[in-house]
Amino acid sequence: MPDALIVGATGLVGRAVIDTFGATPITILARRAGEGLAPHHKELVAQPDRWGDIIAAEKPAILISCLGTTIRQAGSQAAFRAVDHDLVLAAARGARAGGVSHMIAVSSVGAKAKSGNFYLRTKGETEDGLGALGFARLDLIRPGLLRGDRPGPQRLGEGLATIAAPLTDALLHGSFRRYRSISADCVAAAIVALALGGGSGVHIHENDAIRALAD
Repeated sequence: MPDALIVGATGLVGRAVIDTFGATPITILARRAGEGLAPHHKELVAQPDRWGDIIAAEKPAILISCLGTTIRQAGSQAAFRAVDHDLVLAAARGARAGGVSHMIAVSSVGAKAKSGNFYLRTKGETEDGLGALGFARLDLIRPGLLRGDRPGPQRLGEGLATIAAPLTDALLHGSFRRYRSISADCVAAAIVALALGGGSGVHIHENDAIRALAD
C-alpha cells in the first residue's frame, strides 16, 4: 500500500476512508486533533494556511482530499469557497511541490465550472484547477447524496432526502443514475481501491463507477 495523506478526515467520507484503510498506516492532516484515532496512524495538526507546506514536506505517495462543507455550515458563499476551492487547491499545490504524482479528490455529481449553481460551479472550478496542476493521475469522485452517520446534528433537508432516497433512486434511470444516493462506506472503499491501483490520466468516477470500484 503506498503512503497516503488525507485531508478532510473528520467528515463523513473522510472518517469512512480511515476505517476502510484498517491496519494500514496513513497520515491525517487536520486543523484539530481527532478522537479515537488508531495509534498506527500519523496525525498532523496545523492551521489550514500551513497545510500546503506540510504536505510538500511530508511527500506522501498519494494525496486524498475529502474536504467539503456546505454554504450553511460555512456561513457564506465566500467561506464555502475558501474550503471547497481554495483549501483543496492549496493542499494540491503543496502535494505537487513535494513531488506527489497521484491525487484522489471527492467532488460532487453535477460539478461544472460553467454551472449556474454556485455550489456546482465551485466544485467544477476546483476540478479544473486540480486538472491544471499536472498530476500524473487524478481521480475525481462525484457522488450524489451521501448516506451515513454524520457527526453532529443532522440537517433537516439532508434527513428528509435520506429518507426519500430509496424511492428517488428507483426513479433515476439511464444517464440520471449518477444522481442516485450512495453510502459513504461505498465511496471510501472506492477511494482505497484507487489508492491501490496504478495508471495515469484524469479519471471521473460517478455512481456506477464508484460502486464497481468498491466491489
